[in-house]
Amino acid sequence: MNLDVLVFAAHPDDAELSMGGTIARFTSQGRRVGVVDLTKAELSTRGDVKTRANETAEASKILKLKIRENLGIGDGNISISPNSIKKVVQVIRKYKPSIVFAPYINDRHPDHIDVSKLVKRAVFSSGLEKFKTSVSGKPQLHFRPKKIFYYMQTYLFEPSFIVDVSEYFHIKMKSVDAFKSQFHNPTSKKKDTFISKPEFIDYVDARARFYGFQIRKKYGEPFYCEENIEYNFSDLL
Repeated sequence: MNLDVLVFAAHPDDAELSMGGTIARFTSQGRRVGVVDLTKAELSTRGDVKTRANETAEASKILKLKIRENLGIGDGNISISPNSIKKVVQVIRKYKPSIVFAPYINDRHPDHIDVSKLVKRAVFSSGLEKFKTSVSGKPQLHFRPKKIFYYMQTYLFEPSFIVDVSEYFHIKMKSVDAFKSQFHNPTSKKKDTFISKPEFIDYVDARARFYGFQIRKKYGEPFYCEENIEYNFSDLL
């Protein structure tokens, strides 16, 4: 299956938190979208691998994803190794997405930074005819997506563009809520984490409102592109 959009994330729930509204907008418009999580988030303070997998399956249904895969790279141990590059290239060549999304290059969490660098390297390598990969013994053809766009996690950046997700923000938050083990639960006896504090979900909402206001909409999600992007004035005229 060829995809229109393929989103790479370090951990389950990263894609939902960062661009769940944009994903919902794509799928609501009939676009084929997939998410590939690089790790199973086995180092998470809250929840476990089985719980996270069940939550991920639920969130994927809410966002109407065509595929959701996990590469099983060690949480906290993501590197630009030949094996990791190969795994990401295999997925890119398998689904041939027109657009790839990845974490922004600078972030609070080192795994997010590592995924950003790894995906950029893999997208380039995927377009090289002499970079050989195969799946089930069958050689894959070289393929390079048209663009890489980077989504915002914790650290801010000056966006290249902002997507209006006003009509889809409730779907985003429903997908985020699917990860019940990770966010605030007043009955939980677990130690609070960066994202389990009650203020965190308020922050997610406030940031979307802030970027929405920048484009005169209710909710927005910001993205960065290292390349210049052509703008079509027919969208305004």
